[in-house]
Amino acid sequence: MSDPRLIVALDLPTPHAAQTLADGLGEAVSFYKIGLQLIPVGGMDLAQGLRAQKKGVFLDYKLLDIGATVEKATRSIAATGAHMVTVHAEPEAMKAAVRGRGDSGLKLLAVTVLTSYDDAMLEAIGLRYGARDLVKRRCGQALEAGMDGVVASPLEAEMLRAEFGKDFLIVTPGVRPRGAAMDDQKRAATPAEALQAGASHLVVGRPITAADDPAAAAKAIADEMAAVPA
Repeated sequence: MSDPRLIVALDLPTPHAAQTLADGLGEAVSFYKIGLQLIPVGGMDLAQGLRAQKKGVFLDYKLLDIGATVEKATRSIAATGAHMVTVHAEPEAMKAAVRGRGDSGLKLLAVTVLTSYDDAMLEAIGLRYGARDLVKRRCGQALEAGMDGVVASPLEAEMLRAEFGKDFLIVTPGVRPRGAAMDDQKRAATPAEALQAGASHLVVGRPITAADDPAAAAKAIADEMAAVPA
């Protein structure tokens, strides 16, 4: 039985490659993320196909624009039946997304700080907050705006749970099984560490999609997650 807390990132070059991977994973995985690599080349058709197979779909759009545009985009995304979508944690964009979501079941996730960023990179682009403080500030703004949760590094999950309570989603990319390559992630943790810190969902990409046996890799991660109570 798959663990609904595990979301596999289909960061692959074509919808065909992504669907082939999903078919190979079968019942081992029930939730998938489709992001900017696939969305322009048929990713929405892929999403509809996964929905038809009763899979969860997380659309990683990272919406950011003027309020009217974000509101309309969110309304369109809600109509697809997707389960989650990301919005950059800019207050007006988040408020617009909440309006656009309406009474649909679409969950809105605020992107706080990308997990490939560290304090030095934030300073280089002119932000006066370090990653941890900026994540905390943006999480507070997201919940005030009516968002359902945030995307944040596993390293901030414990702090966010302690500060803001248990009734919101913390979706954590940058999850790497022990011994796996870090790739471009600066703020990562193992699956068990991320869940113990307070994450509600884990997004895992290359440790599964680039594995010699993706189904076995997914099962190993699910087994590690199963040891941590939901």
